[in-house]
Amino acid sequence: MPQLNKGGKFVFGFSVINPDLTIHIPPQALSEYDAVRDGKVIIFTGSKITGGFCITTYSLLSNSKLSHILEECPALRDCQFSDGEFIQYKGRKYAWINIDKDGVIKLPQSMLDVLELQSGMELLSIRSSDIAFTMGAKGPLLEKAYNFHGEEIERY
Repeated sequence: MPQLNKGGKFVFGFSVINPDLTIHIPPQALSEYDAVRDGKVIIFTGSKITGGFCITTYSLLSNSKLSHILEECPALRDCQFSDGEFIQYKGRKYAWINIDKDGVIKLPQSMLDVLELQSGMELLSIRSSDIAFTMGAKGPLLEKAYNFHGEEIERY
């Protein structure tokens, strides 16, 4: 897992949005965030600069300073709406989605539309915090990764 510049963000690799709308999450991200443990992850909209989406788990979110999201959004906490359907909470959109044991998620087209993503795009998996990692779609970090001349960035 390379660090794009000294003191900068660590990246886990690139993941492509396949024609069947599946995305394989890099193994190191899966391991570090224990993302396949529950068979479900929480996805929320990324920043305006990086775009894409962030991935966390119920365990990580409920044991963090952001646990109020689950407390104030019981429908998200209890998966009371459809897989891949977003709900709005304080400026971000949140959804839950299934993840298989190999770290593959399948985003419905409606979710891609909300996230302004499309089949064939490469997303950069970035360590964001101890709560979530980002699947970035644009911005300076993605450009830096494309032009990186150090350790090769894996593609999944």
